[in-house]
Amino acid sequence: MNTAYRSRRLAATLLAAALAGGGLTVAAAPAAYAAASDAVAKLPISSFSALAVDSVRERVYVADSNTGSQYTSGLVAVYTFGGERVGTISTTNHVSGLAVSSDGTQLHVGERYQVTTYDTATLTRTAVRSANTDQCGRDLAFSGGQLYFTTSYTDYPGQCATARTNLDAFINGTHTRTGWNDTGRLQLEAGPGNRMAMGQPLNASAPDPFLTVFDTSGDSPVREAARRFSDGEGKGALDFKDVAFSADGARVAVADAAHGTRLLNTGDLSDAATGYPALPSGASASAVAFSGDGKYIARGAAATGSTPDLLVQPADPGDSTAPLEFVFEGSLDGDRVVPRGMEWSADGSRLFAVTANAAGNQFWLHVVQPPAVQYDARFTGGLTHSPAQAVAGEPLAVRGKLEQDGPAPAEPLKVKATRTDANGTHDLGTATVKGDGTFTVLDEPDLVGEATYRVSFLGDLTHRPAEDVTTTVSVGKAPTAIALTAPEEASMSTGVEITGTFTAQGKALPDRAVLKVQRTDSLGTGTLSSVTVAADGTFTINDIPRVRRDVTYTVSWPGDDLHEASTASATVYVRR
Repeated sequence: MNTAYRSRRLAATLLAAALAGGGLTVAAAPAAYAAASDAVAKLPISSFSALAVDSVRERVYVADSNTGSQYTSGLVAVYTFGGERVGTISTTNHVSGLAVSSDGTQLHVGERYQVTTYDTATLTRTAVRSANTDQCGRDLAFSGGQLYFTTSYTDYPGQCATARTNLDAFINGTHTRTGWNDTGRLQLEAGPGNRMAMGQPLNASAPDPFLTVFDTSGDSPVREAARRFSDGEGKGALDFKDVAFSADGARVAVADAAHGTRLLNTGDLSDAATGYPALPSGASASAVAFSGDGKYIARGAAATGSTPDLLVQPADPGDSTAPLEFVFEGSLDGDRVVPRGMEWSADGSRLFAVTANAAGNQFWLHVVQPPAVQYDARFTGGLTHSPAQAVAGEPLAVRGKLEQDGPAPAEPLKVKATRTDANGTHDLGTATVKGDGTFTVLDEPDLVGEATYRVSFLGDLTHRPAEDVTTTVSVGKAPTAIALTAPEEASMSTGVEITGTFTAQGKALPDRAVLKVQRTDSLGTGTLSSVTVAADGTFTINDIPRVRRDVTYTVSWPGDDLHEASTASATVYVRR
């Protein structure tokens, strides 16, 4: 298995090891934490059309679409909540949509010429109801006590992407054509409060696809909110992959391959005031699902390499708790989450996700269990820093300790750090918490004055957030130094040559330093020509003394906003 908390953690661990020599434990990868378990079953299918979950009998149903020919048969593979295969339903023609009745006693299966119902306890067929011929694969939804399904007809399967699709239903047992229709493989999703969403995939006949919500409480669906997403210039169109209702029905989340996870208000499908963070760079949204207990949202994606294909995080978009991240890559995991390939158990204790390989002809079922318990975490002992005197432009290590209750985490915890100075607040990234709870944040302050460091633990699915800890550091100017090498004696006839070096710690000077040179003798003090320090920090002073005896040469630099001033003197005895 190659899940995110293994492959991504390895990358983060290697990075931390590479930086450990400098005391820095900041990891480049975003926070990811291991799930309580992740069972994986290889599915006996070569194509995928639907996933349904029966939380009453704890069964998971996965359908093989197999719509390539009217002569092909189909199957529905049946699994326990633990990922064990316990049965198979075979059909005489292709099988597409699945829907479980609200009481969990019936499984409805969409086929080419009919909709078949099975007893979920025995997997025996209990009813067959004829429907208009479907060539492209139906989608099913059980909403408002009625069974809704789509019907598409074309002469050739290659026309399915733009085929006319009808919304049909069995209303009180009677086949009904609702009159709602449009192009493409329309997708249905049942939600709480007798609502049902319909999403239109992007296709050549629908360059600006729609999303709409129906009220299914009556004998015919009544369209409520509807939205198309492109602007006046035709930009921003929806690339629909999946839709899900929040547990309370107040929000709708949409997996949009072009724009990530959209969070909308169900009433008017306007954008929610607070949305979810963007998916990791390189990940394209493919699926979305809310847990039935209202705690979590799962966001599936298609991604390559070490980019996460699945994020499980709090359903509240204002909760910044770091998500669980999973990378699916290889022959034991699949490579991506398939569109509409995720469902939760009703109690939110398990997430079921279907993944596919890059070719799209092999499939896997993953069973993920988010942690059911959260533990407290706290910072102890405050923050310390070294060196004691912080200097602008030089490394500063800020150290602290985070304690956490409960069992040791499967992966290291992470803290987030910021620095606030006169120029605002600066994000310092995340730091890894070691096994003993200690952590180190390495910074390089670039402004003289007070800098306040704030360290936060945002929590994860196992630990609650901790109260932030802060410390204020006085950042001083970086020291500079001038060293002179002068002869003990010189003559007025041959002159004096003094060599020297100028060094500056901290941030590099924008230009070469220009040094002031003064000469003091029995006639007084005068200023000689300034000297510019060479790239290697060296300089040379040449002078013809004007009197005999002791002559003192003083070299100075005035400093700048980030560096202290420095000075040095040398005395030469001058003979005739």
